[in-house]
Amino acid sequence: MATVDLTAATFGDAVVHDGITVVDFWAEWCGPCKQFGPIFEAASDKYKDIRFAKVDTEAEQQLAGEAGISSIPTLMVFRDGILLFNQAGALPAAALDELIEAVQGLDMDEIRKEIESQGGEAGDVSEPQA
Repeated sequence: MATVDLTAATFGDAVVHDGITVVDFWAEWCGPCKQFGPIFEAASDKYKDIRFAKVDTEAEQQLAGEAGISSIPTLMVFRDGILLFNQAGALPAAALDELIEAVQGLDMDEIRKEIESQGGEAGDVSEPQA
């Protein structure tokens, strides 16, 4: 599956869907972003049932600010509308595979119970958590 570009207008809708969405926050001038790009694209080809999306932080500065992006590349992983991973830094291919497989293996009912027990609301991604 090819990656899709997200904007402030499309970000919320993209990450609330059922299933897994992996989002790469990047910029053209960023060396580590350029190194991570092919790894991200290869993962999008390998994991056909997962949505892969990119946010150009230069074009989407307001969205990057709202998402708390202070360093790029930053990778966010959502599953069923819940932010499960948010970390700056380029990952090697093996680490990205491990991350995706770990997210695939999560018991989302348990995650929702944990969020609710902490006073949160499962599925609320109107503003990504930093």
